[in-house]
Amino acid sequence: GLAEASDVALVLHTSGTTSRPKIVPLTHTNLLASANNIRATLRLTDGDRCLNIMPLFHIHGLVAAILASLAAGGSVFCTPGFNALKFFAWMEEATPAWYTAVPTMHQAILARADRNRAVIEANPLRFIRSSSASLPVPVFHALEEAFGCPVIEAYAMTENAHQMTSNQLPPGQRKPGFVGCAAGPEVAIMSPEGRLLAAHEEGEVVTRGPNVTPGYENNPKANAEGFAHGWFHTGDQGFMDEDGYLKITGRLKEIINRGGEKVAPMEVDEVLMQHPAVHQAVAFAMPHDKLGEEVAAAIVLREGHTTTERDLQDFANQHLAAFKVPRRIVILEEIPKGATGKLQRIGLAQKLGLP
Repeated sequence: GLAEASDVALVLHTSGTTSRPKIVPLTHTNLLASANNIRATLRLTDGDRCLNIMPLFHIHGLVAAILASLAAGGSVFCTPGFNALKFFAWMEEATPAWYTAVPTMHQAILARADRNRAVIEANPLRFIRSSSASLPVPVFHALEEAFGCPVIEAYAMTENAHQMTSNQLPPGQRKPGFVGCAAGPEVAIMSPEGRLLAAHEEGEVVTRGPNVTPGYENNPKANAEGFAHGWFHTGDQGFMDEDGYLKITGRLKEIINRGGEKVAPMEVDEVLMQHPAVHQAVAFAMPHDKLGEEVAAAIVLREGHTTTERDLQDFANQHLAAFKVPRRIVILEEIPKGATGKLQRIGLAQKLGLP
């Protein structure tokens, strides 16, 4: 017989920031709900073509680029995979209205935008979408300036069949550093005891709605924790402002516990990214014999810029409480990424041989 709405359409696993990825079944209902949420948010029509540079083993490419476009009757130009050197040639060939990507891809595209001015001007985009990791504010502004179109940052995860919140196209608001307001499912902030919190109160981001997976495959423990109090628990910490716009302050399990003092690595990233020589910054925990954990950071410099660990620490010291300033800052050619292009904090100290 034909598939039912509640049948499993797709099985993916979480990107595995923890040691063991969880298996996520998504139903036809989940995928359709999410595709239509994204279509509505981006006001996609049959005249919109998406340039897809996302891998198709990833929910971002599958649902945001492909299913949302198809739900609108639009078209998709599929590339063989991301390649910053080929991006502008593809843009010329595809004449897209938009593209969607993770921040590390946007940064690689930006690095080549200046020498491709003519292509950008000849193929104006309606908007650019960013999702799957936090978009640094300087990158948001640089993208808008380079492409002359709005950058729409969304917040998404596999268990939600991708999109949960999104910034809005004009005349709606887009707030740099915020991941937008609820864009499909209900989104709330919850205390550890299961109480829903008010504006500006920090807690765990929770969601519920037709796009949310019915539960992990074969994992009763993860289901009991992940779906407590009738909501799906994202594992992300954040707060909402008075307009219902969400600010993510970190992954709960990535919070650095420095002898009882809690440091959200994203706060450290945001400060280091403001340094004129810094292209990318990822703060992470490194082991410490007395404090348990200490703050460290990995940095990639902008082309043609130089700086030192000491200079970066002095800069961080002007903007952060002393206990949040990284004790070690490693300057790298490239920060190791996961398969989907995400910068992964957990296990980074080990990968880089720190301390």
